[in-house]
Amino acid sequence: MIQPHKVFEVFTDDRKIFTKNLTPGQSFFQENLYRRGGEEFREWNPERSKLGAAIARGSLNLGIRKGNVVLYLGTAHGYTPSFISDMVGKEGLIFGLDPAPRVMRDLIHLSQSRPNIVPLLADANHPEEYLDKICLADVVYQDVAQRNQSEIFLKNCAIFLKKGGYGLLAVKARSIDVRKKPKVVFEEVKKELEKDKSLKIIDYRLLEPYEKDHCMFICKKD
Repeated sequence: MIQPHKVFEVFTDDRKIFTKNLTPGQSFFQENLYRRGGEEFREWNPERSKLGAAIARGSLNLGIRKGNVVLYLGTAHGYTPSFISDMVGKEGLIFGLDPAPRVMRDLIHLSQSRPNIVPLLADANHPEEYLDKICLADVVYQDVAQRNQSEIFLKNCAIFLKKGGYGLLAVKARSIDVRKKPKVVFEEVKKELEKDKSLKIIDYRLLEPYEKDHCMFICKKD
């Protein structure tokens, strides 16, 4: 039986997690679709999504609500953004950034069926280049595999995240420093985030066994 999860706009059958399909009958990533009580649900694989992994690892307050504006940095082909699209609903909006033209073509294709996704070909290192293209966001979500991940995150949160909004940072340790143990890298990122007095870390999760050498920081802006 699929029932509401403790995470807003997420559902569960006590084994798997799902979102309510914003585009019934359409499956963009070969995910399983289930009809229950006249509604359709999409299965969310935590092994393909850092956000899904964070939920599977026990994160409950992601800060994502129906009607939210989300700035998503590092969309790739759009797997996780598609589930956030379900979560924020038709009233919400996702600005999806990625610097790679190949994956941006996939995101544009996705946005043709999901108009609450706005694709932007841009480099998250340079928010000044898209400053005039987006509005303030309720949520900044980042999945950027670059050495300066925390710097990119803090810069974008400072400019675009509303007061009281949530920042979610998926950290890939090997992209920061392959020579250091992941836990050491995670601690260094934590210290960088704590230097910003406008952000408070409210949750921290290691993402194994779903994502090796990854963690998720969830922050709230004062």
